Amino acid sequence: MLTTEELRALIADHESDRVELTISTTKTDKFGEAVCAFANDFPNHRQPGYLVIGVNDKGGFSGLTVGDELLKNLGALRSNVNIEPLPAMTVQKYTLPEGEVAVVEVLPSDLPPVRYKGRVWIRVGPSRRGANQQEERILIEKRAALQRTFDVRPCMGCTMTDLTLDLFLVTYLPAAVERSVIDENNRADEEQMASLRFYDLTADGPTNAGALLFSRDPLRWMPGAWIQFVRWAGTTMADDPIAERRFSGDLITVLREVEAFVSLPAQPRPVAESALRERTALDYPPVAIRELLLNAIMHRSYESNAPVRFSWYDDRIEIQNPGGLYGMASPENFPRQTDYRNPVLSEALATLGYVNAFGRGVIRAQDALRKNGNPEAEFTFETSHVLATIRRRS
Repeated sequence: MLTTEELRALIADHESDRVELTISTTKTDKFGEAVCAFANDFPNHRQPGYLVIGVNDKGGFSGLTVGDELLKNLGALRSNVNIEPLPAMTVQKYTLPEGEVAVVEVLPSDLPPVRYKGRVWIRVGPSRRGANQQEERILIEKRAALQRTFDVRPCMGCTMTDLTLDLFLVTYLPAAVERSVIDENNRADEEQMASLRFYDLTADGPTNAGALLFSRDPLRWMPGAWIQFVRWAGTTMADDPIAERRFSGDLITVLREVEAFVSLPAQPRPVAESALRERTALDYPPVAIRELLLNAIMHRSYESNAPVRFSWYDDRIEIQNPGGLYGMASPENFPRQTDYRNPVLSEALATLGYVNAFGRGVIRAQDALRKNGNPEAEFTFETSHVLATIRRRS
Protein backbone atom coordinates (compact mmCIF):
# COMPACT_ATOMS: atom_id res chain seq x y z
CA MET A 1 0.00 0.00 0.00
CA LEU A 2 0.89 3.66 -0.22
CA THR A 3 3.03 5.53 2.24
CA THR A 4 1.56 8.75 3.64
CA GLU A 5 3.90 10.78 1.44
CA GLU A 6 2.86 8.87 -1.70
CA LEU A 7 -0.80 9.37 -0.84
CA ARG A 8 -0.28 13.12 -0.43
CA ALA A 9 1.46 13.25 -3.82
CA LEU A 10 -1.44 11.43 -5.52
CA ILE A 11 -4.03 13.74 -3.94
CA ALA A 12 -2.03 16.77 -5.02
CA ASP A 13 -1.78 15.42 -8.59
CA HIS A 14 -5.54 14.96 -8.92
CA GLU A 15 -5.36 15.15 -12.72
CA SER A 16 -3.46 11.85 -12.78
CA ASP A 17 -5.04 8.82 -14.49
CA ARG A 18 -3.86 6.65 -11.59
CA VAL A 19 -6.11 8.23 -8.96
CA GLU A 20 -9.81 8.96 -8.59
CA LEU A 21 -10.98 11.22 -5.77
CA THR A 22 -14.52 11.19 -4.40
CA ILE A 23 -16.43 12.33 -1.35
CA SER A 24 -19.25 9.84 -1.95
CA THR A 25 -19.46 6.87 0.42
CA THR A 26 -22.53 5.12 -1.00
CA LYS A 27 -22.21 5.08 -4.81
CA THR A 28 -21.35 1.42 -5.27
CA ASP A 29 -21.62 1.62 -9.07
CA LYS A 30 -19.13 4.47 -9.13
CA PHE A 31 -16.70 2.43 -7.02
CA GLY A 32 -17.13 -0.64 -9.23
CA GLU A 33 -16.52 1.34 -12.40
CA ALA A 34 -13.38 2.89 -10.91
CA VAL A 35 -12.02 -0.51 -9.88
CA CYS A 36 -12.73 -1.84 -13.38
CA ALA A 37 -10.96 1.13 -15.02
CA PHE A 38 -7.83 0.82 -12.87
CA ALA A 39 -7.70 -2.95 -13.41
CA ASN A 40 -7.83 -2.49 -17.19
CA ASP A 41 -4.82 -0.12 -16.97
CA PHE A 42 -5.52 1.26 -20.45
CA PRO A 43 -2.54 3.67 -20.32
CA ASN A 44 -0.41 0.55 -19.58
CA HIS A 45 1.39 1.99 -16.56
CA ARG A 46 1.67 -1.51 -15.03
CA GLN A 47 1.23 0.22 -11.69
CA PRO A 48 -1.68 0.23 -9.22
CA GLY A 49 -4.54 2.69 -9.44
CA TYR A 50 -6.14 4.29 -6.39
CA LEU A 51 -9.70 5.18 -5.46
CA VAL A 52 -9.53 7.71 -2.61
CA ILE A 53 -12.75 8.29 -0.64
CA GLY A 54 -12.94 11.44 1.47
CA VAL A 55 -11.30 13.95 -0.90
CA ASN A 56 -13.06 16.05 -3.55
CA ASP A 57 -11.87 16.38 -7.15
CA LYS A 58 -9.91 19.52 -6.27
CA GLY A 59 -7.92 17.80 -3.53
CA GLY A 60 -9.91 19.14 -0.58
CA PHE A 61 -10.68 16.86 2.37
CA SER A 62 -14.39 16.38 3.13
CA GLY A 63 -14.13 15.74 6.89
CA LEU A 64 -15.14 12.11 6.46
CA THR A 65 -14.97 9.72 9.41
CA VAL A 66 -13.86 6.35 8.04
CA GLY A 67 -15.71 3.71 10.05
CA ASP A 68 -15.81 -0.07 9.97
CA GLU A 69 -18.99 -0.11 7.87
CA LEU A 70 -17.39 1.86 5.04
CA LEU A 71 -14.26 -0.30 5.09
CA LYS A 72 -16.44 -3.43 5.09
CA ASN A 73 -18.44 -2.18 2.09
CA LEU A 74 -15.27 -1.33 0.18
CA GLY A 75 -13.75 -4.69 1.08
CA ALA A 76 -16.85 -6.38 -0.38
CA LEU A 77 -15.71 -5.17 -3.81
CA ARG A 78 -13.19 -8.03 -3.69
CA SER A 79 -16.05 -10.57 -3.96
CA ASN A 80 -18.41 -8.53 -6.16
CA VAL A 81 -19.60 -10.77 -9.01
CA ASN A 82 -20.42 -7.66 -11.09
CA ILE A 83 -16.65 -7.14 -11.52
CA GLU A 84 -15.33 -9.78 -13.92
CA PRO A 85 -12.64 -11.04 -13.77
CA LEU A 86 -11.84 -9.92 -10.24
CA PRO A 87 -8.56 -7.98 -10.01
CA ALA A 88 -6.33 -7.96 -6.94
CA MET A 89 -7.18 -5.09 -4.60
CA THR A 90 -6.70 -3.94 -1.01
CA VAL A 91 -8.50 -1.44 1.24
CA GLN A 92 -6.89 0.72 3.89
CA LYS A 93 -7.73 3.66 6.15
CA TYR A 94 -5.38 6.65 6.41
CA THR A 95 -5.50 9.35 9.07
CA LEU A 96 -3.84 12.62 8.04
CA PRO A 97 -3.84 15.99 9.81
CA GLU A 98 -6.33 17.23 7.18
CA GLY A 99 -8.72 14.35 7.81
CA GLU A 100 -9.41 10.64 7.30
CA VAL A 101 -9.60 8.86 3.94
CA ALA A 102 -10.26 5.32 2.73
CA VAL A 103 -8.07 4.07 -0.12
CA VAL A 104 -8.78 1.19 -2.49
CA GLU A 105 -5.62 0.03 -4.28
CA VAL A 106 -6.26 -1.87 -7.53
CA LEU A 107 -3.55 -3.84 -9.33
CA PRO A 108 -3.55 -4.10 -13.15
CA SER A 109 -5.32 -7.26 -14.31
CA ASP A 110 -3.54 -9.97 -16.29
CA LEU A 111 -6.88 -10.82 -17.91
CA PRO A 112 -8.29 -7.62 -19.42
CA PRO A 113 -10.83 -6.46 -20.40
CA VAL A 114 -12.35 -6.27 -16.92
CA ARG A 115 -16.06 -5.43 -16.87
CA TYR A 116 -18.42 -3.92 -14.36
CA LYS A 117 -22.03 -5.02 -14.94
CA GLY A 118 -21.13 -6.08 -18.46
CA ARG A 119 -19.41 -2.83 -19.53
CA VAL A 120 -15.68 -2.18 -19.93
CA TRP A 121 -14.42 0.97 -18.19
CA ILE A 122 -11.07 2.72 -18.73
CA ARG A 123 -9.19 5.80 -17.54
CA VAL A 124 -8.39 8.45 -20.15
CA GLY A 125 -6.46 11.21 -18.42
CA PRO A 126 -8.29 12.27 -15.27
CA SER A 127 -11.66 10.94 -16.47
CA ARG A 128 -13.31 7.53 -16.46
CA ARG A 129 -15.49 6.37 -19.35
CA GLY A 130 -16.82 3.30 -21.13
CA ALA A 131 -14.45 1.78 -23.66
CA ASN A 132 -15.32 1.85 -27.37
CA GLN A 133 -14.79 -1.14 -29.65
CA GLN A 134 -11.27 -0.16 -30.68
CA GLU A 135 -10.20 0.40 -27.07
CA GLU A 136 -11.72 -2.92 -26.06
CA ARG A 137 -9.79 -4.63 -28.86
CA ILE A 138 -6.53 -3.10 -27.57
CA LEU A 139 -7.29 -4.60 -24.16
CA ILE A 140 -7.97 -8.01 -25.74
CA GLU A 141 -4.61 -7.88 -27.54
CA LYS A 142 -2.94 -6.81 -24.32
CA ARG A 143 -4.36 -9.86 -22.57
CA ALA A 144 -2.97 -12.11 -25.30
CA ALA A 145 0.53 -10.83 -24.54
CA LEU A 146 0.26 -11.79 -20.86
CA GLN A 147 0.53 -15.22 -19.31
CA ARG A 148 -2.67 -17.14 -19.93
CA THR A 149 -4.44 -19.77 -17.86
CA PHE A 150 -5.68 -22.99 -19.46
CA ASP A 151 -9.23 -21.74 -19.98
CA VAL A 152 -8.12 -18.75 -22.09
CA ARG A 153 -5.75 -20.72 -24.31
CA PRO A 154 -7.02 -21.66 -27.79
CA CYS A 155 -8.75 -25.05 -27.96
CA MET A 156 -6.77 -26.71 -30.73
CA GLY A 157 -9.02 -28.32 -33.34
CA CYS A 158 -12.23 -26.63 -32.16
CA THR A 159 -13.93 -24.25 -34.61
CA MET A 160 -17.07 -22.10 -34.64
CA THR A 161 -18.95 -24.92 -36.38
CA ASP A 162 -18.45 -27.07 -33.26
CA LEU A 163 -20.33 -24.57 -31.09
CA THR A 164 -24.02 -24.16 -30.35
CA LEU A 165 -23.87 -20.43 -31.02
CA ASP A 166 -27.32 -19.73 -29.54
CA LEU A 167 -25.95 -20.74 -26.13
CA PHE A 168 -23.63 -17.75 -26.39
CA LEU A 169 -25.86 -15.24 -28.21
CA VAL A 170 -29.20 -16.01 -26.52
CA THR A 171 -28.27 -17.47 -23.13
CA TYR A 172 -24.89 -16.07 -22.11
CA LEU A 173 -24.40 -12.71 -23.83
CA PRO A 174 -27.52 -10.97 -22.42
CA ALA A 175 -26.49 -12.07 -18.92
CA ALA A 176 -22.90 -10.87 -19.36
CA VAL A 177 -23.19 -7.59 -21.26
CA GLU A 178 -25.38 -4.56 -20.72
CA ARG A 179 -28.34 -4.44 -23.12
CA SER A 180 -27.39 -1.00 -24.48
CA VAL A 181 -23.93 -2.31 -25.36
CA ILE A 182 -25.45 -5.27 -27.24
CA ASP A 183 -27.85 -2.96 -29.12
CA GLU A 184 -24.96 -0.72 -30.22
CA ASN A 185 -22.78 -3.64 -31.22
CA ASN A 186 -22.08 -4.45 -34.86
CA ARG A 187 -19.15 -6.81 -34.42
CA ALA A 188 -18.85 -10.35 -35.72
CA ASP A 189 -19.73 -13.24 -33.40
CA GLU A 190 -16.04 -14.13 -33.08
CA GLU A 191 -15.17 -10.62 -31.89
CA GLN A 192 -18.01 -10.63 -29.36
CA MET A 193 -16.82 -13.96 -27.99
CA ALA A 194 -13.21 -12.71 -27.91
CA SER A 195 -14.22 -9.73 -25.79
CA LEU A 196 -15.39 -12.22 -23.13
CA ARG A 197 -12.33 -14.50 -23.56
CA PHE A 198 -14.22 -17.30 -25.32
CA TYR A 199 -12.45 -16.87 -28.67
CA ASP A 200 -8.81 -16.38 -29.64
CA LEU A 201 -8.62 -14.06 -32.65
CA THR A 202 -4.95 -14.85 -33.28
CA ALA A 203 -5.51 -18.62 -33.36
CA ASP A 204 -8.90 -18.08 -35.07
CA GLY A 205 -10.73 -20.51 -32.82
CA PRO A 206 -12.59 -20.84 -29.52
CA THR A 207 -10.66 -20.88 -26.27
CA ASN A 208 -10.90 -23.84 -23.92
CA ALA A 209 -13.50 -21.91 -21.90
CA GLY A 210 -15.52 -21.30 -25.07
CA ALA A 211 -15.34 -25.00 -25.98
CA LEU A 212 -16.41 -26.07 -22.46
CA LEU A 213 -19.36 -23.72 -22.29
CA PHE A 214 -20.72 -23.72 -25.83
CA SER A 215 -19.48 -26.73 -27.82
CA ARG A 216 -21.78 -29.67 -28.43
CA ASP A 217 -19.15 -32.19 -27.28
CA PRO A 218 -16.34 -30.78 -25.08
CA LEU A 219 -15.09 -34.33 -24.48
CA ARG A 220 -13.54 -34.30 -27.97
CA TRP A 221 -10.87 -31.92 -26.65
CA MET A 222 -11.08 -32.37 -22.86
CA PRO A 223 -11.86 -36.04 -22.13
CA GLY A 224 -12.25 -35.42 -18.38
CA ALA A 225 -14.89 -32.69 -18.73
CA TRP A 226 -17.78 -34.68 -17.24
CA ILE A 227 -19.25 -35.61 -13.85
CA GLN A 228 -19.63 -39.18 -12.63
CA PHE A 229 -22.39 -39.83 -10.08
CA VAL A 230 -22.65 -43.17 -8.26
CA ARG A 231 -25.01 -44.17 -5.44
CA TRP A 232 -23.39 -47.02 -3.48
CA ALA A 233 -25.36 -49.58 -1.44
CA GLY A 234 -23.12 -49.27 1.60
CA THR A 235 -20.16 -47.33 2.93
CA THR A 236 -17.36 -48.41 0.56
CA MET A 237 -16.74 -48.89 -3.15
CA ALA A 238 -16.70 -52.64 -2.48
CA ASP A 239 -20.50 -52.43 -2.13
CA ASP A 240 -22.77 -52.65 -5.16
CA PRO A 241 -23.73 -49.50 -7.06
CA ILE A 242 -27.47 -48.78 -6.85
CA ALA A 243 -27.60 -45.98 -9.41
CA GLU A 244 -25.21 -44.28 -11.81
CA ARG A 245 -25.44 -41.16 -13.95
CA ARG A 246 -23.09 -39.32 -16.28
CA PHE A 247 -23.35 -35.55 -16.73
CA SER A 248 -21.67 -34.40 -19.94
CA GLY A 249 -22.12 -31.96 -22.82
CA ASP A 250 -21.85 -28.20 -22.90
CA LEU A 251 -21.19 -26.86 -19.41
CA ILE A 252 -24.26 -24.58 -19.42
CA THR A 253 -26.56 -27.59 -19.79
CA VAL A 254 -24.53 -29.65 -17.31
CA LEU A 255 -24.85 -26.92 -14.68
CA ARG A 256 -28.64 -26.83 -15.09
CA GLU A 257 -28.90 -30.60 -14.76
CA VAL A 258 -26.61 -30.77 -11.74
CA GLU A 259 -28.47 -28.01 -9.90
CA ALA A 260 -31.74 -29.93 -10.29
CA PHE A 261 -30.07 -33.17 -9.17
CA VAL A 262 -28.32 -32.19 -5.93
CA SER A 263 -31.47 -32.26 -3.80
CA LEU A 264 -31.81 -36.02 -4.37
CA PRO A 265 -29.54 -37.09 -1.45
CA ALA A 266 -31.26 -34.67 0.95
CA GLN A 267 -33.94 -37.27 1.87
CA PRO A 268 -36.21 -35.49 4.37
CA ARG A 269 -37.23 -37.66 7.32
CA PRO A 270 -39.15 -37.09 10.60
CA VAL A 271 -37.19 -36.37 13.77
CA ALA A 272 -38.90 -36.46 17.20
CA GLU A 273 -38.71 -33.25 19.22
CA SER A 274 -40.92 -34.59 22.03
CA ALA A 275 -43.40 -37.39 22.68
CA LEU A 276 -46.07 -35.49 20.75
CA ARG A 277 -44.11 -33.39 18.27
CA GLU A 278 -41.80 -34.14 15.40
CA ARG A 279 -40.20 -32.10 12.65
CA THR A 280 -38.68 -32.82 9.26
CA ALA A 281 -34.88 -32.96 8.99
CA LEU A 282 -32.59 -33.47 6.01
CA ASP A 283 -29.75 -35.97 5.82
CA TYR A 284 -27.78 -33.33 3.87
CA PRO A 285 -28.63 -29.68 3.13
CA PRO A 286 -28.88 -29.33 -0.68
CA VAL A 287 -27.11 -25.94 -0.60
CA ALA A 288 -23.96 -27.56 0.85
CA ILE A 289 -23.88 -30.26 -1.84
CA ARG A 290 -24.53 -27.63 -4.51
CA GLU A 291 -21.78 -25.27 -3.34
CA LEU A 292 -19.13 -27.99 -3.03
CA LEU A 293 -20.04 -29.54 -6.39
CA LEU A 294 -19.94 -26.14 -8.11
CA ASN A 295 -16.63 -25.49 -6.37
CA ALA A 296 -15.27 -28.72 -7.87
CA ILE A 297 -16.51 -27.84 -11.37
CA MET A 298 -15.08 -24.33 -11.13
CA HIS A 299 -11.64 -25.15 -9.69
CA ARG A 300 -10.85 -28.56 -11.22
CA SER A 301 -8.04 -29.10 -13.72
CA TYR A 302 -9.55 -29.61 -17.16
CA GLU A 303 -6.18 -30.81 -18.40
CA SER A 304 -6.79 -34.04 -16.47
CA ASN A 305 -8.63 -36.95 -18.12
CA ALA A 306 -10.39 -37.78 -14.84
CA PRO A 307 -13.98 -36.61 -14.23
CA VAL A 308 -15.39 -34.89 -11.16
CA ARG A 309 -16.60 -37.79 -8.97
CA PHE A 310 -19.82 -37.41 -6.98
CA SER A 311 -20.19 -40.47 -4.73
CA TRP A 312 -23.14 -41.05 -2.39
CA TYR A 313 -22.64 -43.65 0.35
CA ASP A 314 -24.97 -44.64 3.20
CA ASP A 315 -23.09 -42.47 5.68
CA ARG A 316 -21.53 -39.70 3.59
CA ILE A 317 -21.15 -37.91 0.26
CA GLU A 318 -17.76 -37.50 -1.39
CA ILE A 319 -16.95 -34.96 -4.12
CA GLN A 320 -13.54 -35.32 -5.72
CA ASN A 321 -12.16 -32.93 -8.34
CA PRO A 322 -8.96 -33.46 -10.38
CA GLY A 323 -6.15 -31.04 -9.61
CA GLY A 324 -4.79 -30.02 -6.22
CA LEU A 325 -5.02 -26.58 -4.65
CA TYR A 326 -3.96 -23.86 -7.06
CA GLY A 327 -1.72 -20.81 -6.82
CA MET A 328 -1.77 -19.02 -3.47
CA ALA A 329 -4.26 -21.45 -1.89
CA SER A 330 -2.75 -23.98 0.54
CA PRO A 331 -4.05 -26.44 3.15
CA GLU A 332 -3.07 -23.91 5.83
CA ASN A 333 -5.04 -20.94 4.43
CA PHE A 334 -7.96 -22.82 2.81
CA PRO A 335 -10.73 -21.63 2.41
CA ARG A 336 -9.79 -18.08 3.43
CA GLN A 337 -7.39 -17.69 0.49
CA THR A 338 -8.82 -18.19 -2.99
CA ASP A 339 -6.95 -18.47 -6.27
CA TYR A 340 -8.38 -19.29 -9.67
CA ARG A 341 -7.11 -22.02 -11.95
CA ASN A 342 -9.97 -21.18 -14.35
CA PRO A 343 -10.78 -17.46 -13.98
CA VAL A 344 -12.92 -17.26 -17.12
CA LEU A 345 -15.04 -20.24 -16.06
CA SER A 346 -15.37 -18.68 -12.61
CA GLU A 347 -16.71 -15.52 -14.26
CA ALA A 348 -19.11 -17.57 -16.34
CA LEU A 349 -20.58 -19.29 -13.27
CA ALA A 350 -21.06 -15.88 -11.66
CA THR A 351 -22.62 -14.41 -14.81
CA LEU A 352 -25.05 -17.32 -15.08
CA GLY A 353 -26.06 -16.90 -11.43
CA TYR A 354 -24.46 -20.03 -9.97
CA VAL A 355 -22.03 -18.03 -7.82
CA ASN A 356 -23.21 -15.14 -5.64
CA ALA A 357 -19.82 -13.95 -4.37
CA PHE A 358 -16.34 -15.14 -5.22
CA GLY A 359 -14.49 -17.18 -2.62
CA ARG A 360 -17.51 -17.90 -0.38
CA GLY A 361 -18.77 -21.25 -1.66
CA VAL A 362 -17.03 -23.41 0.94
CA ILE A 363 -17.92 -20.98 3.73
CA ARG A 364 -21.61 -21.09 2.70
CA ALA A 365 -21.52 -24.89 2.58
CA GLN A 366 -20.04 -25.15 6.08
CA ASP A 367 -22.65 -22.74 7.45
CA ALA A 368 -25.49 -24.77 5.89
CA LEU A 369 -24.09 -27.99 7.34
CA ARG A 370 -23.85 -26.52 10.85
CA LYS A 371 -27.41 -25.22 10.70
CA ASN A 372 -28.70 -28.61 9.54
CA GLY A 373 -26.90 -30.46 12.35
CA ASN A 374 -24.23 -32.10 10.15
CA PRO A 375 -20.52 -32.08 10.96
CA GLU A 376 -18.54 -29.59 8.89
CA ALA A 377 -17.26 -30.88 5.57
CA GLU A 378 -13.79 -32.44 5.66
CA PHE A 379 -11.18 -31.76 2.99
CA THR A 380 -8.28 -33.93 1.86
CA PHE A 381 -5.65 -32.22 -0.28
CA GLU A 382 -3.43 -34.21 -2.63
CA THR A 383 -1.27 -33.03 -5.51
CA SER A 384 -3.60 -34.85 -7.91
CA HIS A 385 -6.99 -33.96 -6.44
CA VAL A 386 -9.08 -32.38 -3.67
CA LEU A 387 -11.62 -34.54 -1.84
CA ALA A 388 -14.58 -33.02 0.04
CA THR A 389 -16.47 -35.31 2.43
CA ILE A 390 -19.93 -34.47 3.81
CA ARG A 391 -21.03 -36.65 6.73
CA ARG A 392 -24.68 -37.63 7.05
CA ARG A 393 -26.68 -35.95 9.79
CA SER A 394 -26.87 -38.34 12.72
